[in-house]
Amino acid sequence: MILSRKGVQEDIPGILALQDQNLYGKMTEAERANGFVTTPFVPEQIEAIIEQDGLFVAEDKGIIVAYVFAGSWAYFQQWKIFELMVSRFPLLQFKGQKITVENSFQYGPVCIAKAYRGQGVLQMVFEEMRQELVHRFPISITFINKVNVVSEKAHTKKLGWVTIDEFQFNNNTYIGLAFDMKKPVI
Repeated sequence: MILSRKGVQEDIPGILALQDQNLYGKMTEAERANGFVTTPFVPEQIEAIIEQDGLFVAEDKGIIVAYVFAGSWAYFQQWKIFELMVSRFPLLQFKGQKITVENSFQYGPVCIAKAYRGQGVLQMVFEEMRQELVHRFPISITFINKVNVVSEKAHTKKLGWVTIDEFQFNNNTYIGLAFDMKKPVI
């Protein structure tokens, strides 16, 4: 039985193993067509997000089959793409609200083991995260590389994310998306 919950320190090896199987740089072009993650987290970065109560996992018989990161902009500023995203906030709105670092957080990356995709695991782990963070933030923000069509469809069609931006970074085109945290997905 698949269970979702907040991540803990003991999950780090499982998260690293799942990440390793789905890292863009380690996959063939054909494998990437089914989705990928681009950010390689190291154990210290995972420990830091756990301390913020910002890691959520799904497990099956003790094996990590999915993870979702959800953290403050201060946590994510260690990567340049997030500086660019935050610099664009004055240009963006969602449901009539200006987006700020105070009223939003960064969702993602999310990774689901290949054998568990299309089985509701995304919705399960996302809802676990949403219930935890809805009391602190009304808006969640993320970005998806335009070539990651599987992720874009999963987030817009299965979860209801809304595209609010498009930007360039490191010769890639990204879409920025927002989600109303008051909206349950399950």
